[in-house]
Amino acid sequence: MQDDRELVERFLGGDDKSFNQIARRYQKKIYWHALRMVGNHDDAMEVAQQVLLVVYEKLSTFKFNSSLSTWLYKITSTRSLNYLRKKKVKTFLGLESAAEKEDSKSDVFKSFDDKEKIERVINLLQKLPAKQREVFILKNFEEMTYKEIHEITGKTIGTLKANYFHALKKMMELTDEE
Repeated sequence: MQDDRELVERFLGGDDKSFNQIARRYQKKIYWHALRMVGNHDDAMEVAQQVLLVVYEKLSTFKFNSSLSTWLYKITSTRSLNYLRKKKVKTFLGLESAAEKEDSKSDVFKSFDDKEKIERVINLLQKLPAKQREVFILKNFEEMTYKEIHEITGKTIGTLKANYFHALKKMMELTDEE
Protein backbone atom coordinates (compact mmCIF):
# COMPACT_ATOMS: atom_id res chain seq x y z
CA MET A 1 0.00 0.00 0.00
CA GLN A 2 1.38 3.38 -0.98
CA ASP A 3 1.80 6.12 1.59
CA ASP A 4 -0.08 9.40 1.36
CA ARG A 5 2.93 11.44 0.23
CA GLU A 6 3.55 9.13 -2.72
CA LEU A 7 -0.12 9.20 -3.75
CA VAL A 8 -0.24 13.00 -3.55
CA GLU A 9 2.94 13.35 -5.59
CA ARG A 10 1.63 10.94 -8.23
CA PHE A 11 -1.67 12.82 -8.41
CA LEU A 12 0.13 16.14 -8.77
CA GLY A 13 2.17 14.53 -11.55
CA GLY A 14 -1.03 13.85 -13.49
CA ASP A 15 -2.10 10.40 -12.26
CA ASP A 16 -5.83 10.79 -11.45
CA LYS A 17 -6.04 7.15 -10.30
CA SER A 18 -3.93 8.03 -7.26
CA PHE A 19 -6.58 10.56 -6.21
CA ASN A 20 -9.14 7.76 -6.38
CA GLN A 21 -6.95 5.78 -3.98
CA ILE A 22 -6.79 8.75 -1.59
CA ALA A 23 -10.57 9.17 -1.81
CA ARG A 24 -11.19 5.48 -1.12
CA ARG A 25 -8.73 5.52 1.78
CA TYR A 26 -10.38 8.48 3.52
CA GLN A 27 -14.00 8.60 2.33
CA LYS A 28 -15.43 6.71 5.33
CA LYS A 29 -13.52 8.84 7.83
CA ILE A 30 -14.66 12.01 6.06
CA TYR A 31 -18.27 10.79 5.96
CA TRP A 32 -18.38 9.74 9.63
CA HIS A 33 -16.79 12.97 10.79
CA ALA A 34 -19.29 14.96 8.70
CA LEU A 35 -22.18 12.84 10.00
CA ARG A 36 -21.23 13.53 13.59
CA MET A 37 -20.99 17.23 12.80
CA VAL A 38 -24.16 17.73 10.74
CA GLY A 39 -26.38 15.03 12.19
CA ASN A 40 -27.90 13.15 9.27
CA HIS A 41 -26.91 10.95 6.37
CA ASP A 42 -27.96 13.13 3.43
CA ASP A 43 -26.25 16.23 4.78
CA ALA A 44 -23.13 14.22 5.64
CA MET A 45 -23.02 12.80 2.11
CA GLU A 46 -23.29 16.29 0.66
CA VAL A 47 -20.51 17.59 2.93
CA ALA A 48 -18.32 14.57 2.11
CA GLN A 49 -18.76 15.24 -1.61
CA GLN A 50 -17.85 18.90 -1.08
CA VAL A 51 -14.75 17.86 0.86
CA LEU A 52 -13.56 15.53 -1.89
CA LEU A 53 -14.09 18.26 -4.50
CA VAL A 54 -12.11 20.74 -2.42
CA VAL A 55 -9.34 18.20 -1.88
CA TYR A 56 -9.21 17.47 -5.61
CA GLU A 57 -8.94 21.18 -6.42
CA LYS A 58 -6.60 22.18 -3.55
CA LEU A 59 -4.33 19.15 -3.15
CA SER A 60 -1.53 21.09 -4.82
CA THR A 61 -1.55 23.49 -1.84
CA PHE A 62 -0.98 20.70 0.69
CA LYS A 63 2.61 20.94 1.94
CA PHE A 64 2.79 17.97 4.38
CA ASN A 65 3.23 20.31 7.38
CA SER A 66 0.74 17.95 9.02
CA SER A 67 -0.57 14.55 8.08
CA LEU A 68 -2.97 14.29 5.16
CA SER A 69 -5.67 12.98 7.51
CA THR A 70 -5.31 16.05 9.75
CA TRP A 71 -5.71 18.30 6.70
CA LEU A 72 -8.78 16.33 5.59
CA TYR A 73 -10.36 16.58 9.07
CA LYS A 74 -9.78 20.33 9.00
CA ILE A 75 -11.48 20.65 5.61
CA THR A 76 -14.33 18.38 6.76
CA SER A 77 -14.83 20.38 9.95
CA THR A 78 -14.82 23.67 8.08
CA ARG A 79 -17.22 22.42 5.39
CA SER A 80 -19.52 20.92 8.05
CA LEU A 81 -19.65 24.16 10.04
CA ASN A 82 -20.28 26.17 6.86
CA TYR A 83 -23.01 23.74 5.84
CA LEU A 84 -24.70 24.08 9.24
CA ARG A 85 -24.56 27.88 9.05
CA LYS A 86 -26.13 27.89 5.58
CA LYS A 87 -28.79 25.42 6.65
CA LYS A 88 -29.62 27.50 9.73
CA VAL A 89 -30.05 30.59 7.55
CA LYS A 90 -32.23 28.69 5.04
CA THR A 91 -34.42 27.34 7.86
CA PHE A 92 -34.68 30.75 9.53
CA LEU A 93 -35.71 32.40 6.28
CA GLY A 94 -38.14 29.59 5.44
CA LEU A 95 -36.20 28.55 2.35
CA GLU A 96 -35.89 24.87 3.28
CA SER A 97 -37.84 22.69 0.86
CA ALA A 98 -40.62 20.35 1.98
CA ALA A 99 -38.53 17.37 0.92
CA GLU A 100 -35.64 18.51 3.14
CA LYS A 101 -38.01 18.89 6.10
CA GLU A 102 -39.56 15.45 5.56
CA ASP A 103 -36.23 13.73 5.08
CA SER A 104 -34.55 15.07 8.22
CA LYS A 105 -34.30 11.58 9.73
CA SER A 106 -31.52 9.41 8.40
CA ASP A 107 -31.80 5.77 7.34
CA VAL A 108 -28.06 5.22 7.50
CA PHE A 109 -28.25 3.33 10.79
CA LYS A 110 -30.77 0.66 9.73
CA SER A 111 -28.06 -1.99 9.54
CA PHE A 112 -26.81 -1.32 13.08
CA ASP A 113 -28.11 -3.38 15.99
CA ASP A 114 -28.11 -0.42 18.30
CA LYS A 115 -29.37 2.20 15.96
CA GLU A 116 -31.33 3.87 18.78
CA LYS A 117 -28.15 4.38 20.80
CA ILE A 118 -26.29 5.83 17.81
CA GLU A 119 -29.22 8.08 16.90
CA ARG A 120 -29.43 9.24 20.52
CA VAL A 121 -25.74 10.21 20.55
CA ILE A 122 -26.07 12.00 17.19
CA ASN A 123 -29.14 13.87 18.47
CA LEU A 124 -27.37 14.86 21.67
CA LEU A 125 -24.36 16.07 19.70
CA GLN A 126 -26.64 18.32 17.63
CA LYS A 127 -27.66 20.12 20.82
CA LEU A 128 -24.09 21.26 21.44
CA PRO A 129 -22.81 24.53 19.97
CA ALA A 130 -20.87 23.77 16.77
CA LYS A 131 -17.41 24.58 18.17
CA GLN A 132 -17.97 22.41 21.27
CA ARG A 133 -19.37 19.63 19.10
CA GLU A 134 -16.31 19.71 16.85
CA VAL A 135 -13.85 19.38 19.76
CA PHE A 136 -15.98 16.71 21.45
CA ILE A 137 -16.14 14.63 18.26
CA LEU A 138 -12.45 14.93 17.44
CA LYS A 139 -11.43 14.10 21.02
CA ASN A 140 -13.84 11.21 21.63
CA PHE A 141 -14.64 9.66 18.27
CA GLU A 142 -11.44 10.37 16.36
CA GLU A 143 -9.29 9.98 19.51
CA MET A 144 -7.15 13.00 18.67
CA THR A 145 -4.92 14.89 21.08
CA TYR A 146 -5.43 18.58 21.78
CA LYS A 147 -2.32 19.27 19.72
CA GLU A 148 -3.83 17.47 16.70
CA ILE A 149 -7.15 19.27 17.21
CA HIS A 150 -5.23 22.57 17.38
CA GLU A 151 -3.67 21.76 13.98
CA ILE A 152 -7.13 21.20 12.52
CA THR A 153 -8.98 24.12 14.10
CA GLY A 154 -6.24 26.66 14.67
CA LYS A 155 -7.66 27.29 18.16
CA THR A 156 -5.39 27.48 21.19
CA ILE A 157 -5.12 24.39 23.35
CA GLY A 158 -6.62 26.35 26.27
CA THR A 159 -9.66 27.25 24.16
CA LEU A 160 -10.00 23.64 23.01
CA LYS A 161 -9.86 22.36 26.60
CA ALA A 162 -12.50 24.89 27.64
CA ASN A 163 -14.75 23.94 24.71
CA TYR A 164 -14.30 20.26 25.51
CA PHE A 165 -15.06 20.81 29.20
CA HIS A 166 -18.27 22.70 28.37
CA ALA A 167 -19.25 20.10 25.76
CA LEU A 168 -18.71 17.25 28.23
CA LYS A 169 -20.66 19.07 30.92
CA LYS A 170 -23.52 19.78 28.50
CA MET A 171 -23.58 16.15 27.25
CA MET A 172 -23.83 14.94 30.86
CA GLU A 173 -26.67 17.39 31.56
CA LEU A 174 -28.50 16.31 28.41
CA THR A 175 -28.21 12.61 29.26
CA ASP A 176 -29.45 13.29 32.80
CA GLU A 177 -32.51 15.08 31.37
CA GLU A 178 -33.56 12.04 29.32
